[in-house]
Amino acid sequence: MKSMPESLMEIKEELDSRLGKKVLLTAQAGRKRKTERKGILRETYHSVFVVDLDQEENAFERVSYSYADVLTSSVEISFYDEETSQYA
Repeated sequence: MKSMPESLMEIKEELDSRLGKKVLLTAQAGRKRKTERKGILRETYHSVFVVDLDQEENAFERVSYSYADVLTSSVEISFYDEETSQYA
């Protein structure tokens, strides 16, 4: 998400409106290391969201992150744009 909402509730509302969409997650994996995972945004809960991962690229089926991870930029979310066939 380029223009990231500034509160946990705004982040949840943004993700709620994009359920079922393809996402690219970029997560901090330690000092100067990041991991990228592709999948489908499946569910949102009170304090976390769940992404079903692409099984061709990942050893496990799903991953969950908190909205606080997004707010603090520990996790960055890019959504797939069907028109340009790119993550934006």
